[in-house]
Amino acid sequence: MPKLLAAILLVLISVSVNAQTWEVGGALGGAGYIGDLNTNNPVKPSGGSVGVFVKRNFNGYLAAKLNFTYGQISGADSTSNGQQVRNRNLSFVDPLKELSMQAELNFMKYIPDVTKNRYTPYIFVGGGLTSYAPRAIYNGEKIGLRSLRTEGQPVPYKQYAVVIPYGAGFKYNFHGKWTVAAELGYRYTNTDYLDDVSGVYANPSSLPNPTSVILADRSGERTGGSYIGTPGSQRGDFKPHDIYMFAGFTLSYTFVTQKCYFEN
Repeated sequence: MPKLLAAILLVLISVSVNAQTWEVGGALGGAGYIGDLNTNNPVKPSGGSVGVFVKRNFNGYLAAKLNFTYGQISGADSTSNGQQVRNRNLSFVDPLKELSMQAELNFMKYIPDVTKNRYTPYIFVGGGLTSYAPRAIYNGEKIGLRSLRTEGQPVPYKQYAVVIPYGAGFKYNFHGKWTVAAELGYRYTNTDYLDDVSGVYANPSSLPNPTSVILADRSGERTGGSYIGTPGSQRGDFKPHDIYMFAGFTLSYTFVTQKCYFEN
């Protein structure tokens, strides 16, 4: 899938060079998530993100953007303020690769180097796919968790999730056809396994191998051998969907001529 995403982006970027209403750019910032290992802080960063995008500006207010972002999220019970959560002692890191199409709406008419407005707030919403692969660090090594089925799933959860991006930002035309923007966006997903945690502790006898047993309940590593993972007891927060976040800055160039846009 990464090769396919790169091919799509290269085609659109090559088209945009000869177009007059297109915009290309990149993004750099942080990533975070809301899920079983972070239930109540929607702006907590846990990793970085980098992205590229191609945007078609239909007018000064409305645009469509094809966006590819790579980011990494993580979480660790050891950082919690609650003793019970710290005793659970689960942790993960998860690289995300997202391809999405977004509709963007400016609050003010904005066309770099054309309109009088040099800045505008904006909002966006869209749809897309993300690949995810939660991993745990054990004995100094990163171990993929999907195939371990740590909650006794009959089959591994999927490699891709459907996402609904939504958020807001503020853009500024700082020079010529160049725009810089600050943006905060969330992704509602159709999975609860970005962190490999969802429901209850499984019966160890139902897990596929010894590594699954070890990583399904890591409480004993913290408590000195007293494990809390009684089969059927709560392991996750029982919420059906995880959410992740990308926040940061974008820099873009818009291919604009007076033949395409006219100031009103």
